[in-house]
Amino acid sequence: MRTYVLRRLLQLVPLLLAVVVLTFVLLKLAPGDYLTTLADDPQVSAATLDAMRHRFGLDQPWTTQLILYLKNVILHLDFGESFSRQQPVFAVLREGLLNTLLLAVAGALVTWGLAIPLGAWAAARQGTAVDRTLSLVAFVGLSVPEVLSGLLLLMLAANTGWFPVGGMRSLDWESLPLAGRVLDVLRHLVLPALVVGLVPLASRMRQMRASLLDVLRLEYVTTARAKGLDERTVVMKHALRNALNPLVTLFGYTLGSLLSGSLVAEIIFSWPGLGRVTYEAILARDQYLVVGSVLMASVVLVLGNLVADLLLAATDPRIRHD
Repeated sequence: MRTYVLRRLLQLVPLLLAVVVLTFVLLKLAPGDYLTTLADDPQVSAATLDAMRHRFGLDQPWTTQLILYLKNVILHLDFGESFSRQQPVFAVLREGLLNTLLLAVAGALVTWGLAIPLGAWAAARQGTAVDRTLSLVAFVGLSVPEVLSGLLLLMLAANTGWFPVGGMRSLDWESLPLAGRVLDVLRHLVLPALVVGLVPLASRMRQMRASLLDVLRLEYVTTARAKGLDERTVVMKHALRNALNPLVTLFGYTLGSLLSGSLVAEIIFSWPGLGRVTYEAILARDQYLVVGSVLMASVVLVLGNLVADLLLAATDPRIRHD
């Protein structure tokens, strides 16, 4: 297992290198750069633009910029400076990533906390009104876009006042006691987490239902029923764990997709996460902040896939990584 983990981590190196190169190429193919927008401001002189271009290294060929960037990252863990924020890129991304991880974890709790019991309930009541109702709910969930669900929840918050309409903290957050600060962040977290978590909920619920139905048709389940065990014991004790194995593989993938899928929720609810930082950096053409954001998201996605493989090996004794 240790060798497998080490091998997977070493595979990160060429992957992340390819991500950096591809991101640089795409940024250079797009017309203009960060200073192009500043050039439209009559208060910014040409001399100032030339000085900033030299300071940020934008007066050099993109290949030279790429080599210097990789050198700084590998030797000094220096991800450059954000043009628009006048801060080190890592400092900007650190706060954004932590906020996005908080949102992704909350979204994962919504997804898996509802998908597993609802999917199992539908499978255990196959063909009944419960199963048909949950199938309809899943169909609606697959049909509603994330943007629409976010706007509907935002409208609900604005009309009822039950939840904040945006941001991560209230204006008086710093004056609150510790428990009050935690509750305030949780109130701001509810609606974005619902938007992020409800998107994969429908598909995971259907997958849970299908997986459990497959297991319930196996011979050992039939044997358990023949021994006189009640249906609840058969499902919960004998079938559910094996039905969870395919879902475990999807857990790490879901974590990665939640991180990438949080962009819409972060923009709608002004959540200061990595997706919002990336979006604003792209609009500002903030080169090193965009590269750092993509690099950070790639690392999280690959680590999420690794977590999925390790969890599957831990839950299924038939699978071992040498």
